[in-house]
Amino acid sequence: MAHPEGLPHVFVDRSLGRITVPRLLRQAGIELTTLAEHYGIPHDEKVGDVTWLTDTARLGWIAFMKDERIRRRPTEKAAVMQHAARCFYITRQNLSGPEMAQRLIDNRDAIVTVCAEAGPFIYAVHSNQIKKMDLG
Repeated sequence: MAHPEGLPHVFVDRSLGRITVPRLLRQAGIELTTLAEHYGIPHDEKVGDVTWLTDTARLGWIAFMKDERIRRRPTEKAAVMQHAARCFYITRQNLSGPEMAQRLIDNRDAIVTVCAEAGPFIYAVHSNQIKKMDLG
């Protein structure tokens, strides 16, 4: 399966795990880089959200994560705004790895559509839709 046309390269934050979610997304044809792959182990455990938000936005990547608090924390929110980051987060914290991956895969077409927009933005990824969150 090929990487979906119109979908930028995907960065997967550590909050989604290093193994299961990335493996299942890759099996669905999504080209991605995990935080651990980008920064290396064990350094990945010390990389702050502001750092990866800045770095991945500069590369033109989109971010998949589970940490919805990024839109509420002043320094992380400022990094999203300043660097025009494009982020998608899983809304339910208690989902298994396969359930999180499936949620992202099920919403792939909607994610591709909104990726035509310039950042900054953060979308909540629900089971059957994505919803743009207020950054103001």
